[in-house]
Formats: sequence, structure tokens, C-alpha cells
Amino acid sequence: MKLNTLFLLLITSIFFSCESNEMIIDPDNLLLGTWAEPFYEGETITFKRESSLPNDARSFTFKENGLFTERTSGFCGTPPLSFFDQLGTWVLTENYLKIYDQNTMIHIGTQPILRYNYRIIDISENSLTLQRELTEQEKEHRNLMALFDEIQNLSYATSCIDAANWEFTAYGAKACGGAQGYIAYSKNINVEEFLNKIEIYTLSEKEFNIKWGVFSDCSITAPPVAVACINGYPTLTY
Repeated sequence: MKLNTLFLLLITSIFFSCESNEMIIDPDNLLLGTWAEPFYEGETITFKRESSLPNDARSFTFKENGLFTERTSGFCGTPPLSFFDQLGTWVLTENYLKIYDQNTMIHIGTQPILRYNYRIIDISENSLTLQRELTEQEKEHRNLMALFDEIQNLSYATSCIDAANWEFTAYGAKACGGAQGYIAYSKNINVEEFLNKIEIYTLSEKEFNIKWGVFSDCSITAPPVAVACINGYPTLTY
């Protein structure tokens, strides 16, 4: 009798476990549900429908109450990747899907910050294809990176032969305070122009962090002690 009861409980638990992972499709709103296994082609992403969020891959879940979950390794994830959940809200207007940060500490006035802006290219019961359209935050970030590319190009434009002809300076602003890092430069370039670009970049990053509520670690970036010339390239030594 006890064995029969245990067997019945086991079958019941398996049944409900499978039922909880059942892929439910709402024909009136195909967007609802979980989307994973992203395939990237330029600014276009194609997802496959899944029953639940995978543990170690980027994926989205859209709920009918307007809540959104993204399982992600972060904006600049590098191996080994560690995945976590970011919560948000979503709004569908015609063929445009807008996803906002749910964090109430990150607001511009009374408007939540737009995290993603997608145009829905195609959607079916099994697949979802989105085309990424840059948000204002991403456009400003790209402008920052373009300015930093200019700074790096100036830094590496001159071969490093004699370390005595090189200096270094701090650049950038962490959201938590302090410099992002340090960069070397030759005394033979237009130093005033170079340092002016550094100043503009640092101020712009500080304003970017405040405007968009950017977070960072609060570790202090230690300054280098010198510049060494290695294979013609300036290398900071600590």
C-alpha cells in the first residue's frame, strides 16, 4: 500500500513538473513567452521560442502584465560568462517593441530609461526576428567610443623608441568616482591637443554616467609608475 502511494506521488510530481514547463502560446499575442537561442546578423536578432529561460544563454521573457526579464551576461561580458536576470517593462506600439529598465532609481524626470528599441521583422509561434534600433543612450555611448578611438590613435601614432620621451595621464570617469584608467603619450605629438581631448572625454563620460544612471565598481585604479617601450609600443608599468 505504501509503495503504491509513493508510486502515485512520483507520477503526479512528474506530471506537474512537465506541465509547468509546457510551452503555452497565446494566438492573440505571439510575443508572450520565452525567447532564446539568439542568432545575430548585423542589427537583426532571431530567437526561438522556449518553455523557460536557459541558465547560461541570453534570452527574453515577455509577460502579459507588461513585465520583462532578460537573462544576460552584461553589456561587455567576457569569458567565463556569468549570467543574471535584469527586470524591465515592455510596450508594443504597432511593429515597434520598446523595453525599459524597471529599476526605479534610474529615471530621467518621470520617464523610465529606454534599454532597447526593436522593430519586429517577423513573429510566429516558433520564432521571433527583431531589428535593433539604437537608443539615445547607445548613440551617445558610440560617440564617446569614437572620441576614445581618436585618443588611442594619437597615443599609438608614434613608435615608442625612447621611454624618456613618453608620459602618461589619467582618462575617463567611473560612475563611482575616479579615473577609468591611464594612457601613454609621446612628448613629440601635439600634447596640448591630446590632453584637451582627454579632458573632453573625461567630462563627457562623467555627464553620460549622471544622465543615464550608469553604475560601476568602486575600486580605485592605481596609477602606473612609468612607461616602457616594448616592440615599439608604449607599455605602462606598475
